[in-house]
This record gives sequence, C-alpha cells and structure tokens, in this order.
Amino acid sequence: MTDRPVLQPSPSHPITVVANPARVVVTVAGRTVADTRNALTLREGKYPAVQYIPRADVDLALLEPSDTASYCPFKGEAGYYSIPVGGERSVDAVWVYESPYPAVAEIKDHVAFYPDRVDSISELP
Repeated sequence: MTDRPVLQPSPSHPITVVANPARVVVTVAGRTVADTRNALTLREGKYPAVQYIPRADVDLALLEPSDTASYCPFKGEAGYYSIPVGGERSVDAVWVYESPYPAVAEIKDHVAFYPDRVDSISELP
C-alpha cells in the first residue's frame, strides 16, 4: 500500500469553511432529504462552494451506503451514499469525510450533495 499525499491549503489552493447563515434545504423526487440552519460553506480554490450539512439535519433513512470511495489530499478519504428515491441520477449523490484532515476538521459529521444528482439545494432566508 502506498502512502497518499496530505496537502495543506495555501494561497495557491485556498480552502475556507464558514457557517452559512441561510437555511439550506435539499430535495430529491419531491422529498426533503436535508433541512438545516447549521450548514457550513466550504470554498476550495476555484471550485464552486459546497454546502456541508450536519448529519443530524439529514433524513438518513433516505440514504443508502455505496461502495464508492475517493481521496482528496486536502480533505482525506470520502465515502458515498446514494438516494434511491432519486433513481439512477442520484447514485453516489452524497459524500462524507468521516475523518477529515485537520485543515477542514469542521466538516466532520457533515455530508455534502452533488447539485446535479439532486433536484435542488436551496438557500433560503
């Protein structure tokens, strides 16, 4: 097994995690999968901002664990979930870092959704 690189955010690859004051609601197939006022917004480099939602505010009964995994040298090992009510489009729609690296420790116990694999990720007042 080879060691994977662990990288730190830097001016050339900044990462910030801040509390989102908005209410964030995620829907799939007419179902509310997540509804929170405690989302964290992660901004990384030039990528679009991502909402990380506390597990406590996600309807975990709608999620099904996946065998998919990925690695980010800034955040760590990611696991995935599908949302069966969304059909094929919602396979691997959710990711989570169970043990995120210290630079993004705040996202522990939070999940994120791919915008193109859910119906909506809304930020409401």
